[in-house]
Order: sequence, then C-alpha cells, then structure tokens
Amino acid sequence: MSRRRTALGDLGERAILADVLAPRYRTVTGFGDDCAVLGTPPGSGEIVATTDSCPTPLVAQLGDTDPYHAGWLLVTINLSDLAAAGANPLGLVVNYTLPADTPVDDLERLLAGVDECAAEHHTRVVGGDLRDGTPTTLSATAVGQCAPGRRVGRRGASVGDRLVLIGSPGYLWAEALVAGGRATLSPEDAALLAARARRPKAQLAAGRLLAEAGFARAAMDVSDGLFASVRTLCEVNGVGARMSEDVRLDPVPAEVCRQAGVRPFDLAATWGDWCLLVAVGPTDVGAALAKLAAESCAAQVVGRVVDAGCGITVDAGGTTVPWAGVAQERFSTRSWHGGDLGGWLAALLPVAAR
Repeated sequence: MSRRRTALGDLGERAILADVLAPRYRTVTGFGDDCAVLGTPPGSGEIVATTDSCPTPLVAQLGDTDPYHAGWLLVTINLSDLAAAGANPLGLVVNYTLPADTPVDDLERLLAGVDECAAEHHTRVVGGDLRDGTPTTLSATAVGQCAPGRRVGRRGASVGDRLVLIGSPGYLWAEALVAGGRATLSPEDAALLAARARRPKAQLAAGRLLAEAGFARAAMDVSDGLFASVRTLCEVNGVGARMSEDVRLDPVPAEVCRQAGVRPFDLAATWGDWCLLVAVGPTDVGAALAKLAAESCAAQVVGRVVDAGCGITVDAGGTTVPWAGVAQERFSTRSWHGGDLGGWLAALLPVAAR
C-alpha cells in the first residue's frame, strides 16, 4: 500500500510516533516524554507543559452522564502528565467546543468539575477559549515547573531498577464490573467505589517527591494501562521488564476481583485510575517507599528492569511467562471513544468476560 494512502488507523499511535513524528521532532528536548519543555528561566527549574483532550468518560457508559465528571477528568488527565515530570502545576488553560443547544446547567456542572479538581490539586484555571460547534470537545493545557535539575522523563531506566506503581489502581474497571453484574457490594462500599472511579487524582505530590529527592530515574503516567507504560519505558530505554503478579489492591476493588474471578494483577493493569509508573534505583527503593508512605502516597514495587533480551514477562504462580497485555492504543481498535461496555470488559478483562 502506498504510504500516501495509508490511514492513521492502519498505523496505530506507536507507529505514528516512530515513523511520522519522530523524524520531525526527535531533536526537540523532551520529545516523547509526557511533558514538553518550554525553557528554563534564570535560576529556576524547567518550565514544562502538556495538552490533552478528554474522551467520553467511562462512567458515562455506566449511566452517569453528569458533565462534572468530564470536567474533573479533563484536569486529572493533564495534571497526571505534570506528575510524571515531577513538576508543580502553575495553571491550566482550557478550551471548550460545545453545541449551541447545550443547557447552561451542563456548562455550570462542567466548570464545577474542572475548578474543583484543579483546587484539589492546588492549582487553577488561568485562561481559555469557548466556542460553539459539534461535536463537544474538551481540551486543556497544563503548565508546570520542575525543581532545578530535577525534571523526569521516560529515559533513564536501567537494568536493576525497580518499577514502582504509585496510586490505587483498579477502581474504574471495578466499577464497570459491578455495573456489569459481576460483583455485588454493600451500599457503603458501592458508594466508595463510585466516588473513586469518578474522581481520579493525579499523583502530583508523589511525582515531585521522588523527582526532588533524585529517586526517580524515569517515569510516565499510566494513562493507557500498565502494560502500555511498561512497554514504552522498555522500548525507549532498550531494556526488558520482569513483573510480579503479586499486586495489591485496596479492599473494595480486591473484593470485586474475588467475586468476579479476576486476578488483582489484571485489574491493576487496566487504564483509567491515573497512577504513575516510576523506575527507581535498587539502592534507593526502600527510602523512596518510606518517603511516599510518610506522605500517605500509595505505592508498591510491581517489577524490575532486566536485560532487553529477557523481554517483558510476568512471574505468575512460580512460572515466568511472556506478558502480552492490553493497551489502550490510540488510532487503533482499542482506542477509547465510548461504546459497548460488554465488549470492553471482554477485551480488557477476558477472565471476567467468561
């Protein structure tokens, strides 16, 4: 097929990045990282920025179409990239394209979600643009600043490093399992699960802590699933990874796993909880985990970096097997645009679908 006639969907996001974007921008500082580098003011740390749009929230497929959740998610998505750089947020610029018949109440709910999530992360909206049009499109740009000499990117991991997962994974897709009838919770636990699934938080404090302490060698946010993040870190650093099946979940998603017959590892590997994956040196990992615990930042070692020839594997039941996990790759059939919940459960959680 002629390259001129090749569609983006035939390539997928990874090939677009490698074959189309990299030849143009590979020499730009920070290319391929979660954040772009804008510059370094005299005597200060680097200024970084990221921009992202908000897809249809999964919770909308679960029947909760409150625009508040889209506003909250829009902010979380962007601030999570700042967390991966170890940056402190300076502000957000937003852009909303909305149909002219959008109810004013819906706009108010959207703004409430944006503003309350920003306040939760100690930042705010500083500007933006509003226009009429279809379809509804929500996007934002987040700007942050790193401590001098402490910006973290995706490059820097080496053999022996430990892979630390920061945050509490599994809430969003545990909620999907409950909605799909694969688990039943008490009213109190159901309310907790719903709240956590609808209001994920960026791991800004943890990202800054590890960056400023010099513990973070490489990092990226887990926006496309744990497998996609591990695979990307391995590719850009020319290494492999050996993951542990023994992943801890909080009690409520762990109970959903028990009822649904899903391994905690599989639920933790899904996307939507905006965790952070960080490569930490083997001699630093103990101190790093202690610092995170002191700041009430949930974290656990989920794997280690190995030689590239070992590939990406999982220690499962005493046996090491290749890990061919599921990633939410854009410009592919696995890119999330909303859709059939049952199909996504089957694709992302095949054990639960049986």
